[in-house]
Parts: sequence; C-alpha cells; structure tokens
Amino acid sequence: MVRGRISRLSVRDVRFPTSLGGHGSDAMHTDPDYSAAYVVLETDAEDGLQGYGLTFTLGKGTEVVVCAVNALAHHVLHKDLRDIVGDFRGFYRQLTSDGQLRWIGPEKGVVHLATAAILNAVWDLWAKQEGKPLWKLLVDMDPRTLLSCIDFRYITDVLTEEEAYEILQKGQVGKKEREGQMLMHGYPAYTTSCAWLGYSDDTLKQLCTEALKDGWTRFKVKVGADLQDDIRRCRLIRNMIGPEKTLMMDANQRWDVPEAIEWMSKLAEFKPLWIEEPTSPDDILGHAAISKALAPLGIGVATGEQCHNRVIFKQLLQAKALQFLQIDSCRLGSVNENLSVLLMAKKFEIPVCPHAGGVGLCELVQHLIIFDFISVSASLKNRMCEYVDHLHEHFRYPVIIKKASYMPPKDAGYSTEMKEESIKKHQYPDGENPRLSKKSRDPLASQIFTPLEDRSLAFVDPWKRQESRAGNQVKKLTP
Repeated sequence: MVRGRISRLSVRDVRFPTSLGGHGSDAMHTDPDYSAAYVVLETDAEDGLQGYGLTFTLGKGTEVVVCAVNALAHHVLHKDLRDIVGDFRGFYRQLTSDGQLRWIGPEKGVVHLATAAILNAVWDLWAKQEGKPLWKLLVDMDPRTLLSCIDFRYITDVLTEEEAYEILQKGQVGKKEREGQMLMHGYPAYTTSCAWLGYSDDTLKQLCTEALKDGWTRFKVKVGADLQDDIRRCRLIRNMIGPEKTLMMDANQRWDVPEAIEWMSKLAEFKPLWIEEPTSPDDILGHAAISKALAPLGIGVATGEQCHNRVIFKQLLQAKALQFLQIDSCRLGSVNENLSVLLMAKKFEIPVCPHAGGVGLCELVQHLIIFDFISVSASLKNRMCEYVDHLHEHFRYPVIIKKASYMPPKDAGYSTEMKEESIKKHQYPDGENPRLSKKSRDPLASQIFTPLEDRSLAFVDPWKRQESRAGNQVKKLTP
C-alpha cells in the first residue's frame, strides 16, 4: 500500500578512487573515479522507510549533478507518494518538462542524470512499501498500470501504447515458468573486469585465469587507443579463453566512422561478437554505416550506455544501426524511460544487453533485465548483462552472482541503498578518498558548493554572486 508524503530530499556526492588501480579505464576515460550523486527520500509515513536513488558519474562533475538534483527537488518535496505513482507518467513529464530547466536538456545531460537519481529513489521507495524487489513489482504489475508509468511522447511513430499493451499481454504467456527459471538459474552475465585498458598484461592474465575458474564464458576487452596494442591484447585474451568462448570489444566512442570500420576489420580475426560504442553515441547514421560494413565480418554493433533518451534509441532501431541494445539504469530517466526502450527493442526483436560498468549499476540494472526476460522478451538468445566486480561491498544489498549469472534479488526495493559508513568515507569533499582530499579540490568549486541543512549542496553563480533557488546558505565569493 503506497503511503506517505515526501518530507525531505537529501543528495550527496560520493566518489571512489578506482583510477588508482586502473579500474574502469578505457580509450576515452583513462582515469575514472567511479562516483554517484546519491539521493535519499524520506516521508512522513510511520513505517520510516526511505527511498534511495543514484546516478553514475566518473568523479569531477558529480557536484554539478548534485546541484541539478537540488534544482529539481521542489517537484518532489511535499508530494504524496500515492499521487506520484498514481500518475507516474504525469510526474515523469513534470520532472523532464520544467519550463526553465529543460533548456539545459531537454531529457539529456546533467539534468537527465539528476532526474534518474530522483526517480530511482521513488521506485526504490515504492517497491519497499509494496514489500517486493523492484523486478517483482514490475512483473506483478497490471500491464495498464505499468504502461501508465511511461511517457510515450516522441516515440508513438514507432511504438504506440496499444502496441506496447499487446506486447505485455503476449508476455503473460509462460510468465510464471520464466520467473521460476530466473529464480533457479539467474540471468546470464558477461565480465568486463578482466581487461580494462589500464591493466597490465600480468593483471589481465591473472584475472582471466580466475574468471575461467569461476565459470565465466563471456568476456569483454577494451580497445581503441592503439591498434598494435589492441591486436596484442586481443590475441592474449583470445588465447587464454579459447576459441569457443564469447569475446566482445568496446571502443568507448574513440573512432570516426571510417576509422572504426578499418580498425575493426583488423581485429576481426579474434572473432568478436560485437564492437561497443565504436563512434559518437549521437551519430545514429554513423552507427548504421559501421553496422552495415561489419556485418560481412560477423561483427555486430552494440551501444546505449551514453544514449541520452528513448528518442535516440528509437532512431538507432529505425536505422538498423545496432544489433545489441544496451540500456543504462542511470543514463535514461530511470525505470520509466527504460521500460519504453525495452518495449521498443522487443518490437524490433533486438536483444537487450544492459550496461553495468559503474558503481551501483549492476545492482540496479539486474532488476530491469530480469523483468525484461519474464514479462517482455521471453528470450535469452544473444542476451547477457554486463558485470564488473568493483565496489559491491559498499551496498547493503549487493548483487549475487552464481555460475556467471545474476540471481534475482529477494530484498524489497531497487538494491540502491549504500552503507552509511561507505558514504561517510567517500563523500566529497570531506571523506577519506586519497585522490579527493581538501588539498586536491578545485578552489573555486569549494567556494561554489557548501552544505545545507536539508540538502547536501547549494549552488551560486560565482560571477554574479546571485543565489539560486537550490538553497539559502551561500558563502560570499571572490572569483
């Protein structure tokens, strides 16, 4: 039973020094510090339940997302949770259509990341109040109720609400059996943890050996910085895992279109299933050209982790620009927008293989892909979910991997809650993160952002010295 009025929203900037070990490194992001804008929603309900949400970042810039969360907070505060979920489509559109904030979007970039963090917290709270893990909340939801959470604006030329309803109705057949299958065997995963670009050959060998012993059969390697180095590393990992196991490659947007085609033609000997993000995530026609050129080589194109919104996914599908679609639980507008993409992917019969390379992303996206199998796609063909073995110890309900598969979460909520001790240790700028000590902070940023009583950060324009609506305790600045 949904209950309570949102009485408080807090948001914190949490950063982990993953760059110190080369974790998460790729051809474009060489020193990422896995980070999150972490939102907590409180209500006046007697149960004391809280909703936790996050969006993923790479360190610097997280403070900007936090500021955007605060700018959106007035849309959430003092709202009855029953009213929010009773008209979730309307609430989603309210957040994404703020008459002023949408100008710095719309539905993309920092403001959309902030929207995801807030909505993830709302979904976590809703699932907790229903006493179900999020995937189960979605699976048990009446199709009409589920569709009422989706904003179909801009995609009805590809997917109407009635078409989506028909997909969900067809998904009712065999649903109980598929849920039982998930509970027994889990959802198949692949690992990216063995072959970050910043890892030495010895580290790569060690991690591959351990992964093989643990039963992993699907591996992804980062490429794109240097062709000869890519050839050497791909040969190394292919020789280690053998010819029968699955290998994927990820360029993280490094190449121009002709360069991507030429580069991958030289890596084709290693039989990759796909090349991920070969070029700019905004270049739909570029992805289509690459897809067409690589098809004779048996190499598919995968993308999605930096697709701004459902419209980009719609066009990628229309243009036949990808063979593997990668949703992200924090890049899109939370569960609401991801549902629309899952349904479009089903209509086009394109397998969904979610992105999960970041803090908390595995915890969140497992719910979405398990729901997808049970209620939408009803297929595991060419489908797998990314897994990275980093930072799970900081979550109260970390993912459970058995035999290289995600086991469905059993705890109520969206698995988004972090341990308070981890937050305190890694909160920016006052935590114990060695890369983010006060001495290493940007001096201007430390003047712009200052703690508030009811929210974690306030923002002021340092040049105009004019306070924004985000808060009322602002330090005087001398730019």
